[in-house]
Amino acid sequence: MAGQLQITEELSDYVRTVSLREDEILRSLREQTAALPMGTAMQVMAEEGQLLALLARLIGARTIVEVGTFTGYGTLCLARAVAPGGRVITCDIAERWPLIGVPFWREAGVLDRIDSRIGDAADVLATLLLEEGPGSADFVFIDADKPGYPKYYEAALTLLRENGLIVVDNTLFLGRVADPAAGDADTEAIRAFNAMLGEDRRVEVSLLPVADGITLVRKL
Repeated sequence: MAGQLQITEELSDYVRTVSLREDEILRSLREQTAALPMGTAMQVMAEEGQLLALLARLIGARTIVEVGTFTGYGTLCLARAVAPGGRVITCDIAERWPLIGVPFWREAGVLDRIDSRIGDAADVLATLLLEEGPGSADFVFIDADKPGYPKYYEAALTLLRENGLIVVDNTLFLGRVADPAAGDADTEAIRAFNAMLGEDRRVEVSLLPVADGITLVRKL
């Protein structure tokens, strides 16, 4: 049996050539984001955005919660995928980043499907639990500060319906999780979070070694 492929730049280019369906609106937002300090490192990869949309459509998601908007590339992908009459509730700690995405959301015709909130993600999730109640979300995407992942995950799990899906980004964290010499706070936080998920019998889990590591979590 073959082992995991090493993804070279040439192989990544091939994958994009044969499967990526990024249109001009998404491409323009990605390029504008890439010009920002740390923009490329912080934004959702185009392939990942396409995967998020596919997953949201597969489960017929009507209520999607996104923890960490940044400039809204993933938000746009999810807003296009949400079921008719649905919405994407997205939050970020800083208003300046989502504002970059607003013109692109408007151009794509999905601005009315996006509920953008500014504030601490834990507070926003707590507010959503009060407003919407447990089991009200179909899909949650977590891509925010790494030490906050456990509390965002627990809140998301309560907010999520049975058989709903949580997608967690950066769970391989630049490969640093497997480097014994890497002891920074973010790497340690992701290691602890991954270990916790592996033992959580409330869910089914699959960590995909794509992009920067994407973990899929189904609520039982």
